[in-house]
Amino acid sequence: MRAVVLVGGIGTRLRPLTYSVPKPMLPVGHVSIIERLITNLVGGGVTDVTLALGFKPEPFIEAFPDGTCAGAQLRYAVEPEPLDTAGAIRFAAEAVGIDDTFVVANGDVLTDLDISALVDFHRSHGAEATLHLIAVDDPSAFGVVAIDDDGRVRRFVEKPAAGTEPSNLINAGTYVLEASVLGRIPTGRKVSIERSTFPAIVAEGLAYAYATDDYWIDTGMPDLYLAANLDLVSGRRSGQSCVGVHPAASVHPTALVERSVVAAGTCVANDARVVDSVLLAGATIGAGSCLSRSVVMGRIGAGATVHDSVIGADGAVADGEHIAHQRRPDPARP
Repeated sequence: MRAVVLVGGIGTRLRPLTYSVPKPMLPVGHVSIIERLITNLVGGGVTDVTLALGFKPEPFIEAFPDGTCAGAQLRYAVEPEPLDTAGAIRFAAEAVGIDDTFVVANGDVLTDLDISALVDFHRSHGAEATLHLIAVDDPSAFGVVAIDDDGRVRRFVEKPAAGTEPSNLINAGTYVLEASVLGRIPTGRKVSIERSTFPAIVAEGLAYAYATDDYWIDTGMPDLYLAANLDLVSGRRSGQSCVGVHPAASVHPTALVERSVVAAGTCVANDARVVDSVLLAGATIGAGSCLSRSVVMGRIGAGATVHDSVIGADGAVADGEHIAHQRRPDPARP
């Protein structure tokens, strides 16, 4: 089974972290998002993965120099210009010669979905396209999917007003497609699979959906990226966990680290307190500082207090400074 993983976005929502690292290369529990995603694909029978790339392809190629990841053969398709989701899928599939049933996954989604079960459902229903769905408490911020009792998709509603949604099931970003879907996508221009391709398939009664209650999280926003990491140290993610402090991190014996992920190549000074946070490679936490619910790549000065903030590789908090709900550097910069 072959798969296309969409990793060409610029990661705007995760700035300033993505100024220096492409979003799918950011670690969750000391392992990159893309490696965790591919590991799940391989567990479901995928053997060949094509990364649909656009923004900063070099880090992906450098990270997997032997051309494999989690046991899958890796291929790369670098878009000459942004083609949106459907355009990227067609470009990548044609670049590597996909001509049979294949899987598509958004590169910022982590899930424990059984891929083989999704493929089996797709084939047993004679679908041209099958979407994985997940139930959420508030579907108004997502693309909501209405289905029949047999799983056939009736319609999509993009970000419905609260109280008007036809269901609480949302498009969870993993699909099984027949190669015929590629012929529905105009070549060489921007096309959205969610807004253009899927509705056309629905109109012909050939789109189905498979709803599960598996673990699922979109890591594309700072609070959700933080949650994905903390889920692994808190035991919330069934069957998966990670050590909080990497053995190659430098943490002073008098520092306190609670419910946090501290990467290799970080330094936490004496009497610092790190709670419910993620420290990425290169982060330095000054003596006596206090950090809570934050993600840090840069420098936190001595005696500083940082809450609910994101500090990128070029960001800093001065000695004795107290901040909350900030991002540094400014994520609005060009």
